[in-house]
Amino acid sequence: MSEGVVFSSPLQGVIFDLDGTITDTLPIAFSAFRAVIAEFSDRPFTDDELIGFFGPSEEGIFQRLVPNDWQRCFERYLDEYTKRHVVCSKPFAGIEGVLTFLRQRDVRLAIVTGKAPRAVAVTLRHVDIAQYFDAIETGSAEAGTKPIAIRRLAARWGIEPSRIAYVGDAKSDVEAANAAGVLAIGAAWSPPANSKELRESGATVIFTEVESFDAWVRSQWK
Repeated sequence: MSEGVVFSSPLQGVIFDLDGTITDTLPIAFSAFRAVIAEFSDRPFTDDELIGFFGPSEEGIFQRLVPNDWQRCFERYLDEYTKRHVVCSKPFAGIEGVLTFLRQRDVRLAIVTGKAPRAVAVTLRHVDIAQYFDAIETGSAEAGTKPIAIRRLAARWGIEPSRIAYVGDAKSDVEAANAAGVLAIGAAWSPPANSKELRESGATVIFTEVESFDAWVRSQWK
């Protein structure tokens, strides 16, 4: 945990990434990707290689990997992702307590994820957390759109970006937060999050446990 970071006034909005930040869904996403790609290609992919494709949504990834049959590949992915999601029916332990606390203090909450809308719907259906959020922004097949989505939410809420934080587990999340002018909070409580990489990317504060993040949140909004 990075300690000693206290803001002069409480933040008015907190935006969360989804996979690896709110939910432990990266392992099942990787597993589903590999199972489906194996049906269309002989090339195996490691987790790190798959992460390298992140930015565009799942449709965009399959358009790149299986350009001639990406629609069928994506449909198969949704099937496999849904089947595997039975092992993930809750967010990370402690996350709901953070969300409840922030809602009680009228902090605006949202999700900004690079996932495809239909994949997001699968996750939200299984973990049942949509009720906490004012907005849920999903990804695009064309490219990573997180900075645009974060700025759009700030404008919709009428809140200065400097009064908003984005919480994410990846280097790209920190970069998106910085590009959008919001505070970058590193969520390093689940592999493959890398605290050193998050720090070097410019995270304002980094937490390796949800419990530490919870304690910090409560210290900001006493």
